[in-house]
Amino acid sequence: MENGAYLADPERNPPIPQPDEPWPLIAGDIQDISFNYLDGKVDVLAGGPPCQPFSLGGVAKGDEDKRNMFPQMFRAIRQISPKAVICENVRGLIRPSFKAYFDYIVRELTLPFEERPREAEWREHDDVLRRRLDEVEQRSPKRYDVIVTPVNAADYGVPQIRNRIIIVAFRADLGIDIQRFKKLVEPEFSETALLHSMVDGEYWKRHETVPESVQNAVMARIPKALPSPDGKRPWRTFRDAIGGIDGAKPLPPIPLEYLDRTERLLDGFTDHVGWPGARIYQGHTPNELDRPAKTVKAGVHGVPGGESVVLLDDGTYRYMTVREAARVMTFPDEWKLEGPRGEKMRQLGNAVPVLLGEVFAKAVATVLREVDRD
Repeated sequence: MENGAYLADPERNPPIPQPDEPWPLIAGDIQDISFNYLDGKVDVLAGGPPCQPFSLGGVAKGDEDKRNMFPQMFRAIRQISPKAVICENVRGLIRPSFKAYFDYIVRELTLPFEERPREAEWREHDDVLRRRLDEVEQRSPKRYDVIVTPVNAADYGVPQIRNRIIIVAFRADLGIDIQRFKKLVEPEFSETALLHSMVDGEYWKRHETVPESVQNAVMARIPKALPSPDGKRPWRTFRDAIGGIDGAKPLPPIPLEYLDRTERLLDGFTDHVGWPGARIYQGHTPNELDRPAKTVKAGVHGVPGGESVVLLDDGTYRYMTVREAARVMTFPDEWKLEGPRGEKMRQLGNAVPVLLGEVFAKAVATVLREVDRD
């Protein structure tokens, strides 16, 4: 197949890439793919089992939902024996209604080699895991130390409110410094710092063209009694994303006459396409420029809450462009998205914000290198 893709074939393993070589893409059902050829050759296994079974936006069937791919994640761990595992999922997984199953997931990730029999219900297997936790040695290579971190992506420099959980597991025989890892993933941004930057004027100095009426409206909503400064960096806002963070070029405005679904190169940007038909109403309120964006979801624009509509300084509103959605997911502008608009938005809504992923990936790499040096 083209672009380095391989069909899932139990008789033929894709090549293991050398440093600086592209990784192979395997086309097929994950349940039909064997990972045995990677045993002992992988440091980090990263994945995001489909979140729809646990999402507030779905029917929330949890373990009963056939889209639940946590069992495949555990199978991959058994076949690969990675040094570390990184898993991202929706915050709904830790809702009270799923707590029992989530606790089971953590126990199964702790002892992934205790394979669940095909005919066994998860509660039966959970009873087995509870017993085995007291029997398996704490530093066994068949055991993992699991850290669950609830996160808001905005706390990590992402211009978007996105509540998720990051589950990281380290093979217990490595002796990873867990407290060191937790320190490395502490958030460095806060809403308190954003509000203080607005009050002291630093935020508005960065956005000098904002009309005074808009500034006044934003300032009127800031509480009179703010918490004390916390020493963190300000949350990044939708306006920051459009203006360009970390050295990115500002995105050009979309003229009203360009709300026609036509692809144009506006100042060299692709996917910056105006889309007509945006509406706002009670329960379907738009993104505000001077707040982090709402959660980007895996839909085109008709999702509840107005997540893909943005209110502009002149009081008009429109749908976010794909490029704007990519910006609030912190993807580089040169990152290529494939397919029609709906598919591109789905790709973004299902992704992990780059800056959020980077913090956890670097922390995992750091503590693994430290034990290698020891």
